[in-house]
Amino acid sequence: MSNNQPKRILALDGGGIRGAITLGFLERIETILREREGNPNLKLCEYYDLIGGTSTGAIIASGLAIGMTASEIKDLYLNIGDKIFGVKRSWLLNPLKRYKAEFDFKPLENALKEVFGDITMGSDKIKTGLCCVTKRADTLSTWPILNHPEGKFFEQNKDILLRNVIRASAAAPSYFIPQKIDVGNGEIGAFIDGGVSLANNPALQLFLVATLKEYPYKWETGEDNLSLLSLGTGTFTKRYNAEKISKKGLLGWATLIPEMFMEDANYLNQTILQYLSNSPVPRKIDSEILDLKNDLLTPKPALSYVRYNVMLEKEEMNMLGLNYTEIDLMSLREMSDSKNKDKLYEIGSKSAAIQIKPEHIV
Repeated sequence: MSNNQPKRILALDGGGIRGAITLGFLERIETILREREGNPNLKLCEYYDLIGGTSTGAIIASGLAIGMTASEIKDLYLNIGDKIFGVKRSWLLNPLKRYKAEFDFKPLENALKEVFGDITMGSDKIKTGLCCVTKRADTLSTWPILNHPEGKFFEQNKDILLRNVIRASAAAPSYFIPQKIDVGNGEIGAFIDGGVSLANNPALQLFLVATLKEYPYKWETGEDNLSLLSLGTGTFTKRYNAEKISKKGLLGWATLIPEMFMEDANYLNQTILQYLSNSPVPRKIDSEILDLKNDLLTPKPALSYVRYNVMLEKEEMNMLGLNYTEIDLMSLREMSDSKNKDKLYEIGSKSAAIQIKPEHIV
């Protein structure tokens, strides 16, 4: 590969078991790059200078960063999905038991330990730049935890086990209990899923990590200098009955408001990045501003930006040759329904074959 190539960022969304969709995209990208570079053994950690993710995206990003191939992660992911999201705790069978989360965290921790062992954030076993986005619940602050040796907090973070950082990023409230981490100076932080922030789609956060002067990378902006590839875990059109929603009580609003915030955060990420770039695959943001193809915030594009995702809607599934009912789609949209892992991977793989063009992968 030429030294004149731009700095490359790979950003992976959160989304629970729907991360299987991401793996379909990654396998296609890996194949394209191996053919282009004439290297059948090329790994994505050798191509991307910074790989980052949130929640399930942090699991996949970390696997790539330690040198796993997309296919190896796929096999691992499809195997451990049942262990992580396989059995929900039952309040009906144990009505007096005060569970703190819907799933037992031990299967997730055991799976992460098996893959990542005792690798720390400062280990040279991490072969490229890595950023795992998590949320510190006790201070309400979003933490992009980096492995860059010149990072401000590298000395405090370098000995933290990578698997604990991943576990923190994936600790979705109500799904898994928070991860406690010693953050230095005898201080313990309680960390939850980075998706409970603006960074469930971590692409904008990674752009900031790569370019802001207070972060260690300080990469130059510009379409020829910086390339960002963002991968989603599937989305769908949300629409609720106006009469029913207007009658919601406190509990109903409490369950709906996080979804509202996450939806806004995702679209804000995409809006800003499309506003800063001339994306070859701009997405329609809404019916008023459309896809921003005629808008550019800066005199020249600040980066090369591409995002792939899948609409989990009947029309798009039909285009992929998949015949799913509305009931099927409701199940596929769930982030913790492990029985769908193979179907979700197939959706990602089929969609990648249509969406991803070699010329998009800079």
